[in-house]
Parts: sequence; structure tokens; C-alpha cells
Amino acid sequence: MTELKTKSTLYVVATPIGNLGDITLRALEILKGVDAIAAEDTRHTSGLLSHFGISKKLIAVHEHNENQSAEKLLVQLNAGENIALVTDAGTPGISDPGAVVVDFVRKAGVKVVPIPGVSAVIAALSASGISKNGFLFHGFLPASGGARRKALETLKAQTVTLVFYEAPHRILESVDDMANALGAERRITFAREITKTFETIYSCELAQAKAWLEADTNQQRGEFVLLVEAAETKAPEDFSEETIRVLKLLLADLPLKQAVKLAAEITNEKKNDLYEFALALKNLL
Repeated sequence: MTELKTKSTLYVVATPIGNLGDITLRALEILKGVDAIAAEDTRHTSGLLSHFGISKKLIAVHEHNENQSAEKLLVQLNAGENIALVTDAGTPGISDPGAVVVDFVRKAGVKVVPIPGVSAVIAALSASGISKNGFLFHGFLPASGGARRKALETLKAQTVTLVFYEAPHRILESVDDMANALGAERRITFAREITKTFETIYSCELAQAKAWLEADTNQQRGEFVLLVEAAETKAPEDFSEETIRVLKLLLADLPLKQAVKLAAEITNEKKNDLYEFALALKNLL
């Protein structure tokens, strides 16, 4: 318990996303030693604690009361208590409540200590075989169709793997929108129910994604991590001399986005292809 000798500390504790065996020894030590545990769902956390023989005072901290809870937690922390902050599964503040509390108490001068653990994003990436260009974690897409499609359009040109969370009742609509917005030829990897009994990892082109889901309704259940391959960009040698000349002239006098827009209109090249090339050229000019 040496780590808990310090008082007035908020521990941000990652908990298992399915398999309880994934909890870390350090997380168990912290949960046993703190004065109280702030939890997204106290009933869910009670089950976790009971499994490991831990009994602690629980404080509800969820998306609807996070601001008020942050103030109450600060009072307890300033009184010298150590408090652990947990979510239902995974890490607080990562597409889950917790960031408001952490920001509030840190600004008040309270020590915040992360206790890392299992991550659905990293687990999915590790089993996907995707190794190119890094990744961008977006979290959940908007629930409404129009907002979701708009968000996907802004991500279309990203040359890194796109990583999303998605809920089962939106999965069919989401992959349909991805195929239309990002390109049906791109590959998607479904990482469903990671670490749980019915864990599934499956890859296909976005053009086939909806049909795969519809072929087995069981594959529409549970929690999803979706990994969509990066947008492809042309290599410098794929552009004509005239395209390069036009782009260089425009970049010399205009902001990058405006230069790319005009170059695309003049040369009939795709803006997405020109943008990455223009970034490289801009650094050389």
C-alpha cells in the first residue's frame, strides 16, 4: 500500500471491458486502499468489487451529474481523502464520463494519478493487423444520420486508420454511411465484444460490411470497435509536371487549403490527393 501513503489524490483507474481477469494488480491495490470510489454506475461497480472481495463507499458520477459530483469530490479530496474514479468498463474520460471531474480537481490543485489498464481501442488495433500510418481515435459518431455523415466527410481525407466506437442499434446505419462517405472499397475491421465470450474480429471491404452484419443478427449485438483503413494518397511521381507546376505557383501566394482547392479545379485532380502532396511541397518552398 505504499502508493496510498499520499493523501488527497484522485486515482483514475481503468477497469476490465469484459474479462475480469484483465484487471491489473495495481488497480486492485488502489481500489482496496482508497477511502471511496466514484463510479459511473454504482451497481455495476459493486459487482466488480464483490468479485475481488472489496467493500468501499461508492459515489455515483455519471454524465448527468458530473459537474455537481466534481464539486463534492473536491471537498472530500481537500479533506485528505484518496478517491478512485472508475467507469463501467475501460478508462474514465475516454468516450465515458470522467474528464469533467479530472479537469475540475486538477485545476483546484489536487494530484491526479492515472492507473492504466485494458483499452478496447488498443486491443482492437493489436488484433487487426493494421500497421500503416498510425491511427485517429474518434470515439462515437453522432447518433443522427445527418450529423454522422457530416462527421465522416470531415474524416474522409485522413491518411491514418480511423477508429470508432459504435452501439449495436446504430451499427447498420453507421457502416452504410461509412461506405457512402469514405468509399466502399476501403477495408473495415469489426472488433466486437472484445475480451468477452462472443468476441469477433472480422475484416472486409465496406461494400460488404452491411451484408455481413445482416447475414447473422448475432453479429449486430454487443459493443463495437470499428477500424477503417486510411485514405490512399498519390505518390509524387503519380502527378504530372503540369499539376506540380500549378500547385507550386499557387502555394507560393495562397494559403494551403485555397491553393489545393484551385489546383484541383484547374488540373481535375482530387483535392484529397493534392492536399497531402501540397503539405510536403509547402515544407520545401
